[in-house]
Amino acid sequence: MPNSRKQWTVMVYLAGDNNLDANGMADLKEMKRVGTTEDVNVIAQFDRAAAGVQTTRYCLRKGTSMEADAVESIGETNTGSPEGLIDFITWGVKTYPAAHYLLVLWNHGQGWDDTDIYAGERGAGARLGRSRRIRHSLFKTSVVKAAKLTAQGGKVARAILLDDNAKDFLDNLEMKQVVAEANHLIGHKLDILGMDACLMNMAEVAYQVRESVQYTVGSEQTEPLDGWPYDTILQALSSKPDMAPSALCELIVKHYLASYKGSSEAVTQSAMDLANTTAFAGAWKAMASALKAGLKNSATRAAIVNARNQVQEYDVPDNVDLIDLCRLLKAAAVPSTIKNACDRVLTAVEGSPGLMLASGYTGTPMKGSHGVALYFPTRNVSPLYANLDFTKKTGWGGFLKQYLLSTRGR
Repeated sequence: MPNSRKQWTVMVYLAGDNNLDANGMADLKEMKRVGTTEDVNVIAQFDRAAAGVQTTRYCLRKGTSMEADAVESIGETNTGSPEGLIDFITWGVKTYPAAHYLLVLWNHGQGWDDTDIYAGERGAGARLGRSRRIRHSLFKTSVVKAAKLTAQGGKVARAILLDDNAKDFLDNLEMKQVVAEANHLIGHKLDILGMDACLMNMAEVAYQVRESVQYTVGSEQTEPLDGWPYDTILQALSSKPDMAPSALCELIVKHYLASYKGSSEAVTQSAMDLANTTAFAGAWKAMASALKAGLKNSATRAAIVNARNQVQEYDVPDNVDLIDLCRLLKAAAVPSTIKNACDRVLTAVEGSPGLMLASGYTGTPMKGSHGVALYFPTRNVSPLYANLDFTKKTGWGGFLKQYLLSTRGR
């Protein structure tokens, strides 16, 4: 029977049909340490790699067995399919209604790495590790499109919700479709899109889902296998279930970072307020234009290259910290048009209101991290990058192509 309307429903979509099966079960157990309360629903769907084990939906509770928490088994599913994720969201919203919703996408990923995660099964060789490191991240094209691009010598984009059995994953256009449907089902924007996955808090990702999501929480860097500390996050939420979405975002960032302090892991976590993406995109469009013009001057071009060489990078070196880049450019010997564009971007991201709600890092290797990453390759530009809303709006792809022509074509 459907539950009465609560303050929050936390929906965790575990795409574990890969080498994260054991980690998925560990995270479900973390969730159960707090579980569903009078004011908070904690539900999950787990697609497992174990042979013969069906995808199961759970309403997680404290003090019960995992079997007792299983609400239904829905057979073999493809977590890379937008229909599968929409079906889970529909079930969650209709069966466990709430004033606010946190949707967590839990999986592997690659960021804007040009490697196709399933290329090895077509004889090309894939890099894997969720901090071994099969990367935990967001968008990817279908395998068919990826195969065609690979055959043509092209490159592929990013991935989340990888399903090793189905050989499928969710691409950026599908993600936009999914969150739009969530918006329709809920009757307002999805309060928080949480990404317990690597390399996800990027400008491109935020802009892609801006129309249907209020806040995103994720990492610029790869995530360790332990991922989010669900028990401490849920305990804090259950202790104050009337907290606003922005407060929960800040709480997730705080508890994530705290869970890795004292460890050997260098991690990042941040939350973004997507209400401010329009101002940010306008500022970055001006930045792209100013930098593109600056490439025509040899001294300015050298300063831009120097900034790119010094900027904070991540496990996928094509991803850089956007704020660190702006600060390096602002301190360089570049024209006032670029410095002014830097100021405009910094205001749009770090101002009040701004794109950045909360951010932090642990570990010296991440000291240049300020919460939002950006695609800035130094060898080639993915042909799929042009499909993103961010690229179309800001012209950043045009700058990247010109940058590579002017720095590698001589």
